[in-house]
Amino acid sequence: MAKKSALGRGLGALLDNPASETVSKTVIESDGTTGSINEILIEQIETNPFQPRSRFDQEKLDELAASISQLGIIQPLTLRQLKPNKYQLISGERRFRASQLAGLKSVPAYVRVANDQEMLEMALVENIQRDDLDAIEVAISYQRLIEECDLTQEKLGERVGKNRSTITNYLRLLKLPPQIQKAIMDKVLTMGHARAIINIDDEAQQLELFKQIIKDGLSVRATEQASKSVKNRKISSSKELPIEYKRIQDNIKDQLNAEVGLKVNAKGKGTISIAFDNEKELKRVLSILDLWP
Repeated sequence: MAKKSALGRGLGALLDNPASETVSKTVIESDGTTGSINEILIEQIETNPFQPRSRFDQEKLDELAASISQLGIIQPLTLRQLKPNKYQLISGERRFRASQLAGLKSVPAYVRVANDQEMLEMALVENIQRDDLDAIEVAISYQRLIEECDLTQEKLGERVGKNRSTITNYLRLLKLPPQIQKAIMDKVLTMGHARAIINIDDEAQQLELFKQIIKDGLSVRATEQASKSVKNRKISSSKELPIEYKRIQDNIKDQLNAEVGLKVNAKGKGTISIAFDNEKELKRVLSILDLWP
């Protein structure tokens, strides 16, 4: 049985089908390189404007450049031809950058025909398959595929070989506060931490939990427990006071002639708050409580 491509159906079909009949409007008469692997001058190649990867690790680029200097490029780049002696990257930007660092004058490349939408889809899907892409970059790539390639989440899942729930979990990350998204991109937070945080609806509480994770070095498991505690606390605080506590609240309110708040959690712990409008009102309440000096 033939092994299923790990690239996803969309990318596999687009990269492996040189006989594609879809032609870019920007492509002009071929110089004979299209549909084959050729040595292309680096100076004739421009980067992919649809590249979803925003950051490249310089240390890893240097390591790849050293490897290319010793062994050459093992996997050819994939390009599309814009005009004679002018090409644009479809995939392989890390290899392209490393080749420049290694001082190469030309690189092996497979040249194919692609329109702009195919370029975008191939670049996005190819990057999604890489292990070193952070979760926010993956989420942004998913969002772009949905919006710019007019795909549903179900169709997107088919393209990248993921189920719909996985797609949804990544897209939810884009609703997190920017501070938390940056921590995910910087690998300070894992996807597991992020999924626990996003289960909290309130942004202020999300940030509170985020700060706790950083301060205490919480594991994913501990973060999940903390997230549940926040949600339980919110649920209990929103419940109507039991009748006995409501009577206590009303009694205090009547004696002080002031607005009184009473909150009690499931374990019986709680707080009493007394509202006042000015310093005179505060002194009056404290006097009733025999707390004014």
